Amino acid sequence: MIPEVKQEIIDLGDGRTISLETGKLAKQADGSVVVRMGNAMLLATVVSARTANPGIDFLPLTVDYREKFAAAGRFPGGFFKREARPSDSEVLTMRLVDRVLRPLFPKDYHAETQVMIQLMSHDENVMPDALAGLAASACIQLSDIPFEYPISEVRVARVDGEFIINPSKEQLAKADIDMMVGASEDSVAMVEGEMHEVSEKEMADAIKFAHEAIKIQCEAQRKLAEKVGKKVVREYEPEDEDEALATKIHELAYDKCYAIAKEDTSKQERGEKFAELKEEILATYTEEELEEKAALIGKYFGKAQKEAVRNLILDENIRLDGRKTTDIRPIWCEVNYLPSTHGSSIFTRGETQALATVTLGTSKQANVIDLPTEQSEENFYLHYNFPPFSTGEARPLRGTSRREVGHGNLAQRALKNMIPADCPYTVRVVSEVLESNGSSSMATVCAGTMALMDAGVQLKKPVSGIAMGLITDGEKFAVLSDILGDEDHLGDMDFKVTGTENGITACQMDIKIKGLSYEILEQALNQARDGRLHILGKLTDTIAEPNATVKAHAPKMVSVTIPGDFIGALIGPGGKVIQELQKETNTEIVIQEVDEQGVVEILGTDQAGIDAVLAKIDSITFKPEKGEVYEVKVIKLLDFGAVVEYTKAPGNEVLLHISELAWERTNNVTDVVNIGDVFEVKYFGVDPKTRKDKVSRKALLPKPEGYTERPPREKDGNRDNKSRDNRGDRKPRRD
Repeated sequence: MIPEVKQEIIDLGDGRTISLETGKLAKQADGSVVVRMGNAMLLATVVSARTANPGIDFLPLTVDYREKFAAAGRFPGGFFKREARPSDSEVLTMRLVDRVLRPLFPKDYHAETQVMIQLMSHDENVMPDALAGLAASACIQLSDIPFEYPISEVRVARVDGEFIINPSKEQLAKADIDMMVGASEDSVAMVEGEMHEVSEKEMADAIKFAHEAIKIQCEAQRKLAEKVGKKVVREYEPEDEDEALATKIHELAYDKCYAIAKEDTSKQERGEKFAELKEEILATYTEEELEEKAALIGKYFGKAQKEAVRNLILDENIRLDGRKTTDIRPIWCEVNYLPSTHGSSIFTRGETQALATVTLGTSKQANVIDLPTEQSEENFYLHYNFPPFSTGEARPLRGTSRREVGHGNLAQRALKNMIPADCPYTVRVVSEVLESNGSSSMATVCAGTMALMDAGVQLKKPVSGIAMGLITDGEKFAVLSDILGDEDHLGDMDFKVTGTENGITACQMDIKIKGLSYEILEQALNQARDGRLHILGKLTDTIAEPNATVKAHAPKMVSVTIPGDFIGALIGPGGKVIQELQKETNTEIVIQEVDEQGVVEILGTDQAGIDAVLAKIDSITFKPEKGEVYEVKVIKLLDFGAVVEYTKAPGNEVLLHISELAWERTNNVTDVVNIGDVFEVKYFGVDPKTRKDKVSRKALLPKPEGYTERPPREKDGNRDNKSRDNRGDRKPRRD
């Protein structure tokens, strides 16, 4: 018997709907829901342990999002034909959901919690990542897990001046704004996306439009929970608290932390001073007391330190490194630092430094995307590496982290729309973060811009980026330009904005407080623009425009189109022709068939090698035109003519008949031409009698004086009784 299903419908207002359904699947999870839009169906579940592991002072939350290949009726790639590690796209969706959910669990809730979202059925007209946040929140609302209030996420796009919620891929391809927005009914919590140089006001309008749709989705979750029967929130063991100890630590630490914060020191010096102060406070307690209360002392010291730093900014407009709220740290830049790369740059802002490299290749080096929901190739992509030494740490490397994937994607989105459509190369940018104290992803955007220009990639416009912060106590607030790592950790907002001189190209925002007003958001955007343009000036002072050509040791790229009929001839049997050609010319040749045409990419560092390939292609695809004159070279002599080769297309041969050598009667071919002779001939097309190409040398020569053409033979013939018609008049033969 199929169990009773509870359902709630969300109307998107344009004929499309989203349904929330529970009661049929995954009933042993603490909460489960199926979200459906069109034929796209996501199953979201949440499970949280009843007790926390001792010694854990954080929320061990895991958000997992997976797209099943069966959902799209496809087989996974690879030998084992099984879904394995998550793709970058799935990791990015996990991050989007995690960033909105995590702040809404109680700060003292430390039980192992896992949210799993699976795409079970795919619809080509629905982008499932836009439904993941809604699904995650809905399943939590159906559980007894402590969580403040429902949230949701939507994608907002602007197509032809109109905003659309959760657009299709086809619509998104025409959009000039593509943003994911996460929010509750009251507050925007997360924004991430890319734009085509839009204004700050246009971006704020898009966020407001998305927020209105999210309010409806949050209300639908409440109604579904009421239909099911809202569960009583489970009890859990809260953190230990000691108000007397908290007061004492605050008295011991606050003023000294305030003084340290005001000293205008470096990250390392400041960290050492805070650590020394903490040790001084710990030293006032006995070993027995520390064994019992060391963790609480550390917690209360951190609170006092955070309060001191925040109040210094709000009360005196002074930041940890002595700057005012709108000041940008000192910047220095350099290009062409690495001699062997195709392009390189260093961007250093304060204690944050990124070294970027650019590598140019053919379409063979494109990044292949093979997902249940998307199959495509990226001809521009950016990778971001964050080694532990960049923050003065020593820890093992465990592969690419989710943070590295997210920061690299943000920088890639910031730059990709500035790559010209006619760029012939596949372009890979790699950012190595060598120092980090705030906003290494924005340093990556700046370094990437300069490295691309250094490599000779003809960027439409240079792009810069800045990270903004916010400190507020509910009444006073301060918007901080170019935040430090500590300001990110201690502040209420981390807002990254990238763009050209004409507008925003990408953004990422995480808000840690409720009820951020749009007035503050718009002030942050405008202040970000001023800082971004200041940084952009530093970049263009270093390299004003892209280099006109690629470097001497970088590959040159030439792309030509040939008729599809000649693709096989260029490749040769078993690839013999193209392989030998690549070896002889020291080039890389890639052929793709597009619309029954062959697109040939030639990549090589030596122009002579590229020219040789082009000559070979011209030779293979050469077709003489009727009535045209061509230069030829004699390569072989025969009794009845000479074999000649078109000099502009070596390898293309044609017979020049002895009768076409000269107007005079020619007894021997060598009387007129010899091997190696070069002259011009006229092409007459295909001879209908011989069905072979006909060329003539004599057609280009003047007729000799008094020359008389021989009359053509009569077809019926009167050959003195020798014709076939006279055979019957012969006398019979006698034996």
